[in-house]
Amino acid sequence: MVCGGSQTITIQPGDIISTGTPPGVGMGKKPQVWLKPGDITEATVEGIGTLRNTFVGDRH
Repeated sequence: MVCGGSQTITIQPGDIISTGTPPGVGMGKKPQVWLKPGDITEATVEGIGTLRNTFVGDRH
């Protein structure tokens, strides 16, 4: 999946890739969308690889 303008930016060594959305984005959708345990987020950089994280949930 490619988000937003990510295809228009050249990534340089030392750049930081931040994933996620501003607070409240999931709440503003109809129906509301929330990460749940088992959901996977991925960020792929061509020629480097894919960073994959699995959401495990709240620790409370």
